[in-house]
Amino acid sequence: MYYPQTPPYFLLVVGLLMAVASGLAFSAVLKEAVSDWYKKRSTRSISKLQGFEIQLPFIGICLGSCIFLASGMGIFGFTPLIAYGMALPLVLLSAGLVWAQLKKNLADLESGNTRAFELDGF
Repeated sequence: MYYPQTPPYFLLVVGLLMAVASGLAFSAVLKEAVSDWYKKRSTRSISKLQGFEIQLPFIGICLGSCIFLASGMGIFGFTPLIAYGMALPLVLLSAGLVWAQLKKNLADLESGNTRAFELDGF
């Protein structure tokens, strides 16, 4: 007899908490680096953002988001293989686009163009 799997409610909460905690760490590291750059106007501060210090929280956000999305689909009856097969490309594509935009904005900031961060125009 076939019994459906138990929905992954625990993994849903773990993924959400992981993404939120990593997001808070990412925000703190980014704010610290930008404020350090603003005080010193050194390219070293911005180039430091390419390292492990900022990539680890970003990877945590991506991993937590992937677990959250796949668990959400698992609650609706998708098998884990299909759920992760759909969530992983979505998260990787989104992460790549966000990372490219972040690098572009930081390069604009470093070159003195602060208009990239003005939200009043929208």
